Amino acid sequence: MRICMIAEGSYPYITGGVSSWIHSVINQMPEHEFIIYAIGAQSKQKGIYKYKLPANVVEIKEVFLDTYLDEEGSWGKRFRLTKEQTESIRSLLGSGEVDWGQLFDVLRTKKFEIAADFLSSKDYFDILEELCRNQYSLVPFTEMFWTVRSMILPLFLTIRHDVPKADIYHSVSTGYAGVIGALAKHLHGAPLVLTEHGIYSREREEEIIKADWVKGYFKDLWIEYFYTLSGCAYQSADKIVTLFNRNKEIQIELGCEESKISIIPNGVNIDNFANITQAPDDGIIRIGAVVRVVPIKDIKTMLQSFALVKQEIPNAELTIMGPTEEDESYYQECLQLVDALGVQDVLFTGEVQVKDYLGQMDILLLTSISEGQPLAVLEGMACGKPFVTTNVGSCKELLNGVNDGIGQAGFISPVMNYEPMALNIIKLCKSKALREEMGRNALERVSIHYKHHEVISSYKQLYASLEEVNRWPESALS
Repeated sequence: MRICMIAEGSYPYITGGVSSWIHSVINQMPEHEFIIYAIGAQSKQKGIYKYKLPANVVEIKEVFLDTYLDEEGSWGKRFRLTKEQTESIRSLLGSGEVDWGQLFDVLRTKKFEIAADFLSSKDYFDILEELCRNQYSLVPFTEMFWTVRSMILPLFLTIRHDVPKADIYHSVSTGYAGVIGALAKHLHGAPLVLTEHGIYSREREEEIIKADWVKGYFKDLWIEYFYTLSGCAYQSADKIVTLFNRNKEIQIELGCEESKISIIPNGVNIDNFANITQAPDDGIIRIGAVVRVVPIKDIKTMLQSFALVKQEIPNAELTIMGPTEEDESYYQECLQLVDALGVQDVLFTGEVQVKDYLGQMDILLLTSISEGQPLAVLEGMACGKPFVTTNVGSCKELLNGVNDGIGQAGFISPVMNYEPMALNIIKLCKSKALREEMGRNALERVSIHYKHHEVISSYKQLYASLEEVNRWPESALS
């Protein structure tokens, strides 16, 4: 069977939880062929992979969202769209019910050569002028024009790319990856699986609320746009997988049909961590975090927490293990914060083999603003290490369990609040017995509830169940 895995902003360009998950699934299913449809942020990433592609990857298609910067359309044309075609564009911009099949067809039409031609046309101008008049009458039209253009042009460009044929399409998020999954189903008639590790639309909303580059009166427009993209994937997917029950509840709140959703948690192979080197008994309290240095991981709260810990526990060290080049400016801000706080014994390792470090840690941290079910936490638990995490994703469920009779594996702290985080870290620093007890609980919980081989088995069964799904008639455009 040939499976097309559609990933946005992750595999194979970036390491981390989702990318590791994709790599593992492909490696563990050598009986299937995989196509990687990789949606990257920047064209400079082309061909630069953080992973050696497995032998059963037969094709990789790369699409980059920044290519819209190179598109210059011909101004002022009129393409004589039908009423239905016009309505499909209007609904995308105006928060209506989008007919995605109609939208795909109009955006892939041969009437215009490039996507920018349409966004420079009289047809588009008319649609946008009506939107401004009815919903944004106080917003300057010029600002509205260029904002909406920058918002939807990457989507239009992506939709106009060809999609390789496959037996099953598997989008690993909503957003652009989810839309491409829906497009693939529309073009080729094959079934679509959606796996949401985190809730994409909620994560984009959090980013936009904090973003300086989006003016206040455009924030709602951007947020609604990403919820619309997620609705496309929910509507089109045959099967939707989420990692834990709270995510399922959110998906239903956002309009996903409950009957489509199943829960397959992440898993870890504890044998991979059985013989790692343990921390020396030298009086140093080693605190670690396996994390990409990017804003959504909120490294600044981690550093502020550690500054307080250091005042109480002078023999503590903090090691931040993970790539720093994904957002260089944020990494520099973190280094500046370390200097401003005057805190000692903070090490950014960059990208490393985490197994070389995990066993040497006494306590592990996660300070993210948003998560799904972080593999970094599962791997740390498989090493028998206690955690202090923010209350995001399934962290509370991972550390406290769900009526499983196993004790706590760490402490949960509020998001973006470094004082409670620091107090929880200090509790663990001061009690070796508590650290060991919570570490034992962590190992027991992942050993029972989060088995990697069960995850792979569940996906094999899911793919097999879709193999015989009746195909839709192919679009006339395919």
